[in-house]
Amino acid sequence: QVQLVESGGGLVQAGGSLRLSCAASGRTFSNYMGWFRQAPEKEREFVAAINLSSGITYYADSVKGRFTISRVNAKNTVYLQMMSLKPEDTAVYYCAADLGYYGGSWHNPRDYWGKGTLVSVSS
Repeated sequence: QVQLVESGGGLVQAGGSLRLSCAASGRTFSNYMGWFRQAPEKEREFVAAINLSSGITYYADSVKGRFTISRVNAKNTVYLQMMSLKPEDTAVYYCAADLGYYGGSWHNPRDYWGKGTLVSVSS
């Protein structure tokens, strides 16, 4: 059974930093893992993805230059370092695995999601 467990969320002031972690268990992924987020009353949106083999990264325009996704394959773990946080970054952040990019956007066709971790940024 696949499990994705996020940690590292919390409350931070604008301009601050947080690091999220996502530990995967149940199988070893070899393609793409990443992060999505969902703010109150908004749809879930793509944040970042990483190719687990090459390490190539992809970001939403809204976080480019502020967030960094990384992985440690030996630990089956993906991280999201978030810097220069803004109030509009407030959301529940979800780890996702086995992602695919098609139709001009990122998708999670197997619905491998973590339960989410809340990030709140105060102004």
